[in-house]
Amino acid sequence: MSHDLFEAARNAMAFAHAPYSKFPVGAAIRADDGKIYAGANIENLSFPQGWCAEPTAISMMIMGGARKIVEMAVIAEKLALCPPCGGCRQKIAEFASKDTKIYLCDEVGVKKTMSMEEMLPFGFATEILG
Repeated sequence: MSHDLFEAARNAMAFAHAPYSKFPVGAAIRADDGKIYAGANIENLSFPQGWCAEPTAISMMIMGGARKIVEMAVIAEKLALCPPCGGCRQKIAEFASKDTKIYLCDEVGVKKTMSMEEMLPFGFATEILG
């Protein structure tokens, strides 16, 4: 089931705008509507203004009308098994459950599967705020 997410993440990585870091990343989400939403990192000359592949994919999901991440794949061109950064982990957690599967990939496929709880232990939980 995760192979199509890997393909979508790898295809999205080709659209990365990473002229400064030269570190393209792609991410793909299977949402609660069954559709796949993908995104790539988009850098900006004012470095803190760029954003990662994961929130790009989340934005596509939200704009597509879905609200929950069922599973997600992440791939980076220059780093096998590249995990989401800390900020992205919290962004993913906003729309995921503790059991949501996160697939870390290399150039040929999924190499490691983690739950959201393993990826972000003690993250802020949206149900706390009601």
